Amino acid sequence: MSDAAPSPAPAREGRRPNTVGRAGTVVGAVLLLLAHTVTGYLVFLAYMAGTANPWEPDAAAHSGIAAGLALPIIGVSALLTRGLVKAGRLRRWWYAFPVLLGLAALLRLTVLAP
Repeated sequence: MSDAAPSPAPAREGRRPNTVGRAGTVVGAVLLLLAHTVTGYLVFLAYMAGTANPWEPDAAAHSGIAAGLALPIIGVSALLTRGLVKAGRLRRWWYAFPVLLGLAALLRLTVLAP
């Protein structure tokens, strides 16, 4: 037995780039962008549901439904973001989308309710 460390494998010259990793990143980013688009639209609908008359309870219900539907989608997209960031496929700034959309939806449900 020798005390010398084994030599590293020789580098191959015509190495192809990691296309599988890049495809996974693109698929993850597209899924997140789709989820954020749907969530953004629901939050937009929640804020646009206004009351024409003070005695209309439907507008408040529609606003709550839109913001309430956005919250589970935000949760799923936040978990997907966490997994993709932990895997090193996306950068940490992707956390900003679910945080900002979640904050907007929660504000519409609580403080800024119609």
